[in-house]
Amino acid sequence: MAAREQLISATQELLWERGYVATSPKAIQQRAGVGQGSMYHHFEGKPDLAAVALRRSADDLRADVEAILNGPGGALERMSAYLTRERDVLRGCRVGGLTQDPEVIADEVLREPLEDTFAWLRTRLSDLIAQDQERGDLDRGVAPEQLASMICAVVQGGYVLARAQQSVEPFQEAATGMAAMLAMLA
Repeated sequence: MAAREQLISATQELLWERGYVATSPKAIQQRAGVGQGSMYHHFEGKPDLAAVALRRSADDLRADVEAILNGPGGALERMSAYLTRERDVLRGCRVGGLTQDPEVIADEVLREPLEDTFAWLRTRLSDLIAQDQERGDLDRGVAPEQLASMICAVVQGGYVLARAQQSVEPFQEAATGMAAMLAMLA
């Protein structure tokens, strides 16, 4: 099973670095340190392996975010912690970056982990916002779903701005700006 895990891990990294289109089976095999036979023993081909790797990346991201959103403090503090958490900003989002890959978006199986992850995140944030609104800790003038979508858009847009300028500063400005807006709603 070591070869299978090496293939999945290598594919996760290559998808994050290069995207689906630019990730060849040969590059996966080289990164994993396994031969072609191992790859096709464990997976039907690149799409099958990529689907498993995408799901794993989505699950890993969800676990990282869930740890923050289940952390200490009220919803605002936890959402601010999510916005300002340590990230490899210039690499972009390991899930969101693949939304720019036309072959991923065109393939329902490859697109599904992306859809699921963002639906989960919007719902999770929306639930936190609604809880704070019910307790009276957050202004009820904003629909939780809209604010949750805005937070997601700020994070993903921050990655785009940072990568375009090859600087973490635009991401940090967007994230801290969104955290400040959340604080104003308290």
